[in-house]
Amino acid sequence: MLSRSPKSHQVMVPPNVDYTDADVQFNLGLQFASGVGATQDYVQAADWYRKAAEQNHSLAQFNLGTMYANGQGVARDAAQSMIWFGRAANLGDAGGQYKMGRSCQRASLDGLPADASEARIEAYKWYQLSAAQGYKNSEGAYVTLTFKMTHADVAEAIKRVAKFSVVKKLKPPQG
Repeated sequence: MLSRSPKSHQVMVPPNVDYTDADVQFNLGLQFASGVGATQDYVQAADWYRKAAEQNHSLAQFNLGTMYANGQGVARDAAQSMIWFGRAANLGDAGGQYKMGRSCQRASLDGLPADASEARIEAYKWYQLSAAQGYKNSEGAYVTLTFKMTHADVAEAIKRVAKFSVVKKLKPPQG
Protein backbone atom coordinates (compact mmCIF):
# COMPACT_ATOMS: atom_id res chain seq x y z
CA MET A 1 0.00 0.00 0.00
CA LEU A 2 1.30 3.41 -0.92
CA SER A 3 1.15 6.41 1.36
CA ARG A 4 1.69 10.02 0.56
CA SER A 5 3.39 12.61 2.67
CA PRO A 6 1.40 15.79 3.40
CA LYS A 7 3.74 17.64 1.04
CA SER A 8 2.76 15.47 -1.92
CA HIS A 9 -0.21 17.70 -2.75
CA GLN A 10 1.64 20.97 -2.65
CA VAL A 11 1.22 22.91 -5.85
CA MET A 12 3.62 25.35 -7.44
CA VAL A 13 1.65 28.62 -7.19
CA PRO A 14 3.10 32.11 -6.97
CA PRO A 15 2.35 34.09 -3.79
CA ASN A 16 -0.68 36.41 -3.67
CA VAL A 17 -2.78 34.26 -6.01
CA ASP A 18 -6.55 34.75 -6.04
CA TYR A 19 -7.88 31.21 -5.56
CA THR A 20 -11.40 32.39 -6.43
CA ASP A 21 -10.32 33.30 -9.99
CA ALA A 22 -11.59 30.79 -12.56
CA ASP A 23 -8.31 30.80 -14.53
CA VAL A 24 -6.32 30.07 -11.37
CA GLN A 25 -8.74 27.28 -10.44
CA PHE A 26 -8.53 25.82 -13.95
CA ASN A 27 -4.72 25.87 -13.86
CA LEU A 28 -4.71 24.14 -10.47
CA GLY A 29 -7.04 21.48 -11.89
CA LEU A 30 -4.71 21.07 -14.84
CA GLN A 31 -1.69 20.65 -12.56
CA PHE A 32 -3.40 17.99 -10.46
CA ALA A 33 -4.76 16.18 -13.53
CA SER A 34 -1.44 16.13 -15.37
CA GLY A 35 0.89 15.73 -12.41
CA VAL A 36 2.97 18.67 -13.67
CA GLY A 37 3.65 21.08 -10.82
CA ALA A 38 1.77 18.83 -8.37
CA THR A 39 1.37 15.16 -7.59
CA GLN A 40 -1.27 13.69 -9.90
CA ASP A 41 -4.57 13.59 -8.03
CA TYR A 42 -7.77 13.29 -10.08
CA VAL A 43 -10.04 14.02 -7.10
CA GLN A 44 -8.28 17.35 -6.51
CA ALA A 45 -8.29 18.05 -10.26
CA ALA A 46 -12.04 17.47 -10.46
CA ASP A 47 -12.63 19.73 -7.44
CA TRP A 48 -10.65 22.60 -8.99
CA TYR A 49 -12.18 22.09 -12.42
CA ARG A 50 -15.66 22.18 -10.86
CA LYS A 51 -14.91 25.48 -9.13
CA ALA A 52 -13.77 27.02 -12.40
CA ALA A 53 -16.56 25.34 -14.41
CA GLU A 54 -19.20 26.80 -12.11
CA GLN A 55 -17.80 30.22 -13.07
CA ASN A 56 -18.38 29.42 -16.76
CA HIS A 57 -14.80 28.51 -17.62
CA SER A 58 -15.37 26.50 -20.81
CA LEU A 59 -12.12 24.52 -20.73
CA ALA A 60 -12.77 23.53 -17.12
CA GLN A 61 -16.28 22.46 -18.14
CA PHE A 62 -14.89 20.34 -20.97
CA ASN A 63 -12.24 18.77 -18.73
CA LEU A 64 -14.78 18.07 -15.99
CA GLY A 65 -17.03 16.44 -18.59
CA THR A 66 -14.11 14.28 -19.66
CA MET A 67 -13.43 13.29 -16.05
CA TYR A 68 -17.07 12.23 -15.62
CA ALA A 69 -16.93 10.30 -18.91
CA ASN A 70 -13.80 8.43 -17.81
CA GLY A 71 -14.52 8.14 -14.07
CA GLN A 72 -11.37 10.06 -13.15
CA GLY A 73 -11.62 11.61 -9.68
CA VAL A 74 -15.42 11.30 -9.82
CA ALA A 75 -17.81 8.43 -10.35
CA ARG A 76 -18.34 7.64 -14.03
CA ASP A 77 -21.55 9.42 -14.99
CA ALA A 78 -22.54 9.81 -18.64
CA ALA A 79 -25.36 12.24 -17.83
CA GLN A 80 -23.10 14.57 -15.84
CA SER A 81 -20.49 14.29 -18.57
CA MET A 82 -22.96 15.48 -21.20
CA ILE A 83 -24.19 18.32 -18.98
CA TRP A 84 -20.65 19.68 -18.70
CA PHE A 85 -19.88 19.10 -22.39
CA GLY A 86 -23.12 20.91 -23.24
CA ARG A 87 -22.21 23.89 -21.09
CA ALA A 88 -18.77 24.07 -22.69
CA ALA A 89 -20.30 23.76 -26.16
CA ASN A 90 -22.70 26.62 -25.51
CA LEU A 91 -19.76 28.77 -24.44
CA GLY A 92 -18.11 28.05 -27.80
CA ASP A 93 -15.65 25.33 -26.78
CA ALA A 94 -14.83 23.28 -29.90
CA GLY A 95 -14.19 20.09 -27.94
CA GLY A 96 -17.53 20.39 -26.17
CA GLN A 97 -19.24 21.03 -29.49
CA TYR A 98 -17.64 17.93 -31.01
CA LYS A 99 -18.71 15.79 -28.03
CA MET A 100 -22.27 17.14 -28.33
CA GLY A 101 -22.23 16.29 -32.05
CA ARG A 102 -21.16 12.72 -31.28
CA SER A 103 -23.84 12.39 -28.64
CA CYS A 104 -26.56 13.63 -30.99
CA GLN A 105 -25.32 11.39 -33.77
CA ARG A 106 -25.45 8.35 -31.46
CA ALA A 107 -28.97 9.37 -30.42
CA SER A 108 -29.99 9.44 -34.08
CA LEU A 109 -28.96 5.80 -34.35
CA ASP A 110 -30.29 4.58 -30.99
CA GLY A 111 -33.51 6.55 -30.66
CA LEU A 112 -36.92 6.44 -32.23
CA PRO A 113 -37.03 6.97 -36.00
CA ALA A 114 -39.23 10.05 -35.49
CA ASP A 115 -36.48 11.65 -33.38
CA ALA A 116 -33.59 10.60 -35.62
CA SER A 117 -33.94 13.52 -38.03
CA GLU A 118 -33.85 16.10 -35.21
CA ALA A 119 -30.85 14.39 -33.63
CA ARG A 120 -28.96 14.44 -36.96
CA ILE A 121 -29.75 18.15 -37.43
CA GLU A 122 -28.34 18.91 -33.98
CA ALA A 123 -25.32 16.66 -34.59
CA TYR A 124 -24.60 18.50 -37.85
CA LYS A 125 -24.88 21.86 -36.08
CA TRP A 126 -22.43 20.90 -33.32
CA TYR A 127 -19.95 19.26 -35.72
CA GLN A 128 -20.07 22.27 -38.06
CA LEU A 129 -19.45 24.71 -35.19
CA SER A 130 -16.55 22.59 -33.98
CA ALA A 131 -15.12 22.26 -37.49
CA ALA A 132 -15.22 26.04 -37.95
CA GLN A 133 -12.67 26.18 -35.12
CA GLY A 134 -10.50 23.50 -36.71
CA TYR A 135 -11.33 20.75 -34.23
CA LYS A 136 -9.96 17.39 -35.36
CA ASN A 137 -12.41 15.03 -37.13
CA SER A 138 -15.32 17.50 -36.99
CA GLU A 139 -15.38 18.31 -40.68
CA GLY A 140 -15.36 14.68 -41.74
CA ALA A 141 -18.08 13.93 -39.19
CA TYR A 142 -20.55 16.49 -40.48
CA VAL A 143 -19.78 15.76 -44.13
CA THR A 144 -20.38 12.03 -43.57
CA LEU A 145 -23.54 12.80 -41.62
CA THR A 146 -25.03 14.68 -44.59
CA PHE A 147 -25.34 11.38 -46.49
CA LYS A 148 -28.02 10.35 -43.97
CA MET A 149 -29.87 13.69 -44.07
CA THR A 150 -32.47 15.13 -46.41
CA HIS A 151 -31.84 18.44 -48.18
CA ALA A 152 -34.40 20.06 -45.89
CA ASP A 153 -32.60 18.70 -42.79
CA VAL A 154 -29.23 20.02 -44.01
CA ALA A 155 -30.80 23.42 -44.72
CA GLU A 156 -32.30 23.49 -41.21
CA ALA A 157 -28.94 22.52 -39.68
CA ILE A 158 -27.19 25.30 -41.60
CA LYS A 159 -29.79 27.78 -40.27
CA ARG A 160 -29.09 26.63 -36.72
CA VAL A 161 -25.35 27.05 -37.23
CA ALA A 162 -25.93 30.60 -38.46
CA LYS A 163 -28.21 31.39 -35.51
CA PHE A 164 -25.85 29.96 -32.89
CA SER A 165 -24.50 32.53 -30.53
CA VAL A 166 -22.06 31.85 -27.75
CA VAL A 167 -23.51 32.23 -24.28
CA LYS A 168 -21.81 35.17 -22.61
CA LYS A 169 -19.33 34.35 -19.88
CA LEU A 170 -20.53 35.94 -16.69
CA LYS A 171 -18.28 36.62 -13.75
CA PRO A 172 -19.96 36.03 -10.40
CA PRO A 173 -20.58 39.19 -8.35
CA GLN A 174 -17.63 40.25 -6.25
CA GLY A 175 -18.58 40.41 -2.60
